[in-house]
Amino acid sequence: MAMYIRVKRNKTTYFLQCDATEKILDIKQKLHNLIDQPVIDQRLILVTTGEVLDDSKTLADQKVENDAVVALVLRKDDNEFEDVNIVRPDDFYQSRDSDTTGNWSL
Repeated sequence: MAMYIRVKRNKTTYFLQCDATEKILDIKQKLHNLIDQPVIDQRLILVTTGEVLDDSKTLADQKVENDAVVALVLRKDDNEFEDVNIVRPDDFYQSRDSDTTGNWSL
C-alpha cells in the first residue's frame, strides 16, 4: 500500500512516495537520486521519537506511518553526522511591517 513520508533537512522538505515494506536503505537510495549524497553519508531519524532508522529494517518494522516526518542529516568532514536542523514554517511568518512598502519582516 502506497504511503508518503516527509523528509526534512534545514529549510527543505522532500515528499517521498513509498511502501511500508520498503527498507530504509531503499528510501536513502531515493534520496540519493534527489540530492546526490551517497547513501552511506545519510542518516534518517524519525522526528516523533528521535530514533535513528536502521537501514536493514522496513518502514513498518520501525513504525513509520503515512505522512511521518523524518529528519535527514548528512555526514560531515570529520566523519560525524550533523545535528538535526529543521526550520519550522512559523519561523518565517511574522507580523507585517508598519511601513508602507508592503515588505514582510524577517
